[in-house]
Amino acid sequence: MAQLTIYGSPLSTYVRTVRMVCEEKGIAYELVPAAPHSPEIDRLHPFGRVPAMTHGDFVLYESAAIARYLDESFAGPALRPKDARARARMEQWIGVAGDYLYGDVIRRVVLQYVFAKGGKPDRATIDAALPNIRHELGVLDRAYGAKPYILGDEVSLADLFIAPIVFYLGRAPEGPALLRPHAGVRRAMAAIAARPSFERTAPPPLGPDHHGKHDEPGGHPRRDPFG
Repeated sequence: MAQLTIYGSPLSTYVRTVRMVCEEKGIAYELVPAAPHSPEIDRLHPFGRVPAMTHGDFVLYESAAIARYLDESFAGPALRPKDARARARMEQWIGVAGDYLYGDVIRRVVLQYVFAKGGKPDRATIDAALPNIRHELGVLDRAYGAKPYILGDEVSLADLFIAPIVFYLGRAPEGPALLRPHAGVRRAMAAIAARPSFERTAPPPLGPDHHGKHDEPGGHPRRDPFG
């Protein structure tokens, strides 16, 4: 059988998503740690982002495309519903994760601490993102309700895109207070955290070793190391 290889930083939420797909479906894979715009990534991805994937001689990039390919191409539990409306709803939540949640949580909050210039995070950027995050969490909370997963009792690709982002939010200084009012989100995060796929793909701790690795002169972050 052709070797499946995932390229990207284990810090990346998107890399974690595709790794979780592999774990959920029991797919054997190799993770090759690689930063965005590194030679390994630029060889596979014309925009230099992570993750990228090779499956034998087949090359694919963009996490949503990789996740769908893995779900369709390998045996194991289906991560996309058969019903057209449920599948469309799943795609909606994948879009919400990428178009709204990721930018506010990762780029405007988490990375402000990772790239804290002089040890001081950019408070203006963080504070401007907080109302958006409160709104996004409220939308997710109403969608989860009392369900363990966004579509109901079965995990789907949407959960695998949302959970790695909320994981990092919970570790930001503002995270616990932001999550406290949203019992549905917290319940869903507990459900996904109990899955072996989440435990096996846990990222390494963010710390001083990651600060400045992607900085331009002057200490400003040049690229998002998570994607």
